[in-house]
Amino acid sequence: MTLRNPPIAEALPPVFEERTPRTGLAALILGNLSTSIGLFVLFLLLLIAIFAPWLGTVDPLAIDPTLRTRPPSADHFFGTDKLGRDLWSRVLFGTRVSLIVGFAVAVAATLLGVLLGMVSGYVRVLDGLLMRAMDAVMSIPSILLAIALVALTRPSVLNVIIAITVAEIPRVARLVRSVVLSLRDLPYVEAGVVSGSSSAKILRRHILPNAIAPIIVQATYICASAMIIEATLSFIGAGTPASIPSWGNIMAEGKALWQVKPMIVLIPAAFLSVTVLAVNMVGDGLRDALDSRLVKDV
Repeated sequence: MTLRNPPIAEALPPVFEERTPRTGLAALILGNLSTSIGLFVLFLLLLIAIFAPWLGTVDPLAIDPTLRTRPPSADHFFGTDKLGRDLWSRVLFGTRVSLIVGFAVAVAATLLGVLLGMVSGYVRVLDGLLMRAMDAVMSIPSILLAIALVALTRPSVLNVIIAITVAEIPRVARLVRSVVLSLRDLPYVEAGVVSGSSSAKILRRHILPNAIAPIIVQATYICASAMIIEATLSFIGAGTPASIPSWGNIMAEGKALWQVKPMIVLIPAAFLSVTVLAVNMVGDGLRDALDSRLVKDV
């Protein structure tokens, strides 16, 4: 009786498709329809902000009393405001202010909040002092705290960023502190302490990587919140100066003509709403993708 060699397909071990965590995460984010739409909208707004000088029809600060409150036309796509300024160009340049404020506040508040939260959660002696300070800041509504801080200085984009950042830091700090408290007594952290690793090294190598997911998600919500607060500050005259077009001060200048020219208010309000919605959609998608309970194939 002769033995035959098994077929090659039967002799070889099964081949599994290699999927790295990075690939799986990107697939989950881009595979989510709402997240993809949010990223696409933000990409378009970023292009608008970058190319605003070329997309605008005229100088957004140019005043022409003979063109006051003109309806939309080929020369003025969104019409003009009460001073004869081109509304299309002003809205385009307002995109820059909102994106700069949103992203700058998200980055600054996240970095400072992570630093304070990690120190508070890991260094027990400083925990009470830092958290009481964060509680004091959080006891004041973000918009009121931002108004108070801006009122102490002159209106500018930088001062608005600083004021909103101070109001948003406690959110990140308390989130990071809670993550650190849940991790600092785990065996691998204690092993690092026993081996003589410094506190900074333990926080950087063992604790921070496990807190990245909630930090990123929180940063997206801070970005959206910062845009709303900036528009509110500008609307009440406590934000960016009138010489810098922003969606908030465009709406503020158009409120006097609300009954006859509501589009002066509605157009920048629509841009603000779409931007905040896109950021929140991206945040929701990141939350779902980074949640270890939902990402089963990563």
